[in-house]
Amino acid sequence: MNIFISGISGTGMGPLALFAHDAGHQVFGSDLHEGPITKELKAKNLTFAIGPQTGDYLEEIHQKHPIDWYVHTSAITESHPEYQRAKSLGLKISKRDELIETLVEKHHLKMVAVAGTHGKTTTTSMLIWLSQKLGLKASYMVGSTLNFAPSAKYDSDDQFLLYEADEYDRNFLAFHPWLSLITFVSYDHSDIFATEAEYQEAFLKFESQSEHLIFGPHANLHHAELLAHKHPDVVLMSAKELMLPGEARRLDATLAIKAVQKILESLGREINHEEIIEAINQFPGVGRRFECLADGLNSDYAHHPEEIRATINVALEEAKRTQKKGVVILYQPHQNIRQHEFFDEYRDIFHGIKKLYWLPTYLSREDPKLNILTPSDFLSSLDNPEIGTPVELDDTLFAKLRQDLADNYLVILMSAGDADPWLRQKFL
Repeated sequence: MNIFISGISGTGMGPLALFAHDAGHQVFGSDLHEGPITKELKAKNLTFAIGPQTGDYLEEIHQKHPIDWYVHTSAITESHPEYQRAKSLGLKISKRDELIETLVEKHHLKMVAVAGTHGKTTTTSMLIWLSQKLGLKASYMVGSTLNFAPSAKYDSDDQFLLYEADEYDRNFLAFHPWLSLITFVSYDHSDIFATEAEYQEAFLKFESQSEHLIFGPHANLHHAELLAHKHPDVVLMSAKELMLPGEARRLDATLAIKAVQKILESLGREINHEEIIEAINQFPGVGRRFECLADGLNSDYAHHPEEIRATINVALEEAKRTQKKGVVILYQPHQNIRQHEFFDEYRDIFHGIKKLYWLPTYLSREDPKLNILTPSDFLSSLDNPEIGTPVELDDTLFAKLRQDLADNYLVILMSAGDADPWLRQKFL
């Protein structure tokens, strides 16, 4: 099958491109800018173009290698030139979920899906790490870069697919997993789900489509009661032997351990608890999830108040362990529309840190009727506004961060926008 993937270098589509390529399909693609998966795509010699997505490149590829399937991100709407070209060429068009479900069925894989508002990427990455350490035959796709493996892999001998299942755009409802892990459910994506009830309803539908279930303590445990006939496992606390920093990370690890035990049990393999614990305690982390860029300098994808709270917990533990002077946070909010929803939730989440640098919100898919909230708006609403400073991505900020590192602070960026590439360009 010849597949063309729009947005191919991002963390949503890039892993799918790598997976489909490994599975023997011809994969082509386009992207407006180089994304985090670009290096991995080049390493596999995939054919793709970076730049304006006018549709010309799609047509050029189609003439040489007739495309069977055009896959696009949510950012590519029906009015987009490339989408329109795909339509005029008579191509099959869909978002990624339909193609992934087709590949799962075609290659007879049992899907182990990780879903939730927060913790998906880390938990999926932990599952991948454990599968490799324990010799489990598992293909995988994760929405991030990994520092110990590619972001996706397929092997014809594998029985399972470890998959990070995204609720955005109701993507995860295309799947009927053998096992689903539900990490942490907290209302999000109001541009897709008009109410919290709609959001919870989508998770319940996904859970009901899963053969086996493992719920974390911050999932909707009422759903576990409603689905009691599936005999779900419920994890209420983290395993006491875990040495990983941060309670949120330890809970993610406990869910991953439970899933691995379930897989081993299904294969009739012995479960060596000590071996599993030893392996997970060596987990090296994942790109953009408390990723260590240099001594004392970290980057994290957190951009939701609950994620920020969990990441601060990890940072405070890590600062204590490494005898740092304290924690300094550089925060870039994501989407003004979401900031209006979260505004009051920021009030008490920055306790315990020494300094907070607040960047302007990274704007994407906005409601033009909403006023743009400023860093000063947010900082003045905090319980501890004295820790905060409004900043821009400029040399003044660079000098501040460089001094904080010299003063032995642990510095962490929290952003889903353009602050991460700026930080890497300045410090690496």
